[in-house]
Amino acid sequence: MIRPWRYRSWIFPRDPRFAEKAGVVLDLYERIYGGHDLLDDEFVISTDEKTSIQARCRCHPSLPPGRARLMRVEHEYERKGALNYLAALDVHRGLLFGRCEEKTGIVAFERLLTDVMAQEPYVSARTVFVVCDSGSSHRGQASIDRTRDKWPNVSLVHVPVHASWLNQIEIVFSILQRKVLSPNDLVDLDALAERIASFERCFNEKAQPFNWNFTRCDLAVFLDKLHGHEEAAGELAAA
Repeated sequence: MIRPWRYRSWIFPRDPRFAEKAGVVLDLYERIYGGHDLLDDEFVISTDEKTSIQARCRCHPSLPPGRARLMRVEHEYERKGALNYLAALDVHRGLLFGRCEEKTGIVAFERLLTDVMAQEPYVSARTVFVVCDSGSSHRGQASIDRTRDKWPNVSLVHVPVHASWLNQIEIVFSILQRKVLSPNDLVDLDALAERIASFERCFNEKAQPFNWNFTRCDLAVFLDKLHGHEEAAGELAAA
């Protein structure tokens, strides 16, 4: 049965160097860089910001779930402000580092890196590869140079545009949203920050890397499939 009111959104890679940039990230996940295995004192950190996390205070207290009843959450709420959660995941050790900030930006991102790079094993590491997107907090060559000036052993690696699915920290944000922030019933920003901090502590108590198995070979198959869809869409448009 055709249901024309149902649809899925998608986006074609627009970066002409998409495969090249994505391949570098996927190699790092396999502990490879420039065709060589990473050494024991080289680390891979995945970073990003989860923005505008609201604290919503429900007008009536939420009711806990029962044996035959779902949790009940009042629809109406009062806005108590919002925080941004900046986080960094050590891809191969499974450790999570994060901080809540009122605003995102270069300064906030560098505070996150300062938290990470102030401790071992990163402070004395040969190289710390930091995977990030091209957001304004860490965009382009300027961000690479700025970061290298502050931390000579840090190397920023950007995922291609529209490829957040290649950034492992997004998995952490998904878990945080589904298991900690939903439903959102918090009295103020302090309660929100404490809930996020509790999640981080729990995450690190059971720290283990994600079982990432998407490789360069899978990427090649994926891009070939997209190319086929693009050609088919072009033919339909020309018909």
